[in-house]
Amino acid sequence: MGSAALPVASTLTEPEDAGQEIVHEKAVPVLSVDIVTLFPRLFDCWLEQGVVSRAIRRGIVDVRTVELRPFGIGRHQVTDDYPFGGGKGMVMKPEPLFAAVESLSLDSTTPVILLSPAGRRFDQSQAQRLAMFHRVVMVAGHYEGVDDRVRHHLVTEELSIGDYVVSAGELAAMVVIDTIVRLVPGALSEGSAREESFAGGLLEYPQYTRPAVFRGWAVPETLLSGHHGQIREWRRDRSVERTREVRPDLLADVDLTVTERQQIENDETR
Repeated sequence: MGSAALPVASTLTEPEDAGQEIVHEKAVPVLSVDIVTLFPRLFDCWLEQGVVSRAIRRGIVDVRTVELRPFGIGRHQVTDDYPFGGGKGMVMKPEPLFAAVESLSLDSTTPVILLSPAGRRFDQSQAQRLAMFHRVVMVAGHYEGVDDRVRHHLVTEELSIGDYVVSAGELAAMVVIDTIVRLVPGALSEGSAREESFAGGLLEYPQYTRPAVFRGWAVPETLLSGHHGQIREWRRDRSVERTREVRPDLLADVDLTVTERQQIENDETR
């Protein structure tokens, strides 16, 4: 009831980037995601293009939306009500949320995640943890939030995508799902995820493309040298430098060399 998913195709498809990809017939997904949402159509465009869409077409990921409205109360399928004790806004009722999640017949190991500004901060380490599961359920919050009995007795955890408030939990769900899917083997080209920001605790190094000189600004000579060892060293140095300048808080958990730590200490004493 109220559930929809992009089908897994069994023919060659044309992705939006160059070339063709083989979509495996009757492939068993590495990761299945269910999204409990009041507004499933918000996901339509997002699921039709980009990394998540390609992973679905390849059969390695399955994403389904579970519309909350059919689980609503009474003839009008009510899903929210006024808060006890007064106050502005509406609160999402517990009955529809419990019924929607319980309709999925989950086992006890499946994470059921409420997207909420009050949740634990979502980061790359959280994404890596969630990518280890075969199935994940996302509950998109709305209005003034959800009845607290949902937090205590239905979901297994709460996640926040940052210290700010968005108008729909669906937006947060897209961020979390995209981040997780990128870590599923086969979703990206080999090695891509390993070199992205946060993959090793550092921000990613600067990137350049043609032309080699633009408006007098030249690409660093090392990148044009063809010397792979020097390029790796340059990229590592720039990653450390960028992280120190922009996100120094990340360095405490990074396995830095003695030379790198000495360089950071020297820079800080200048």
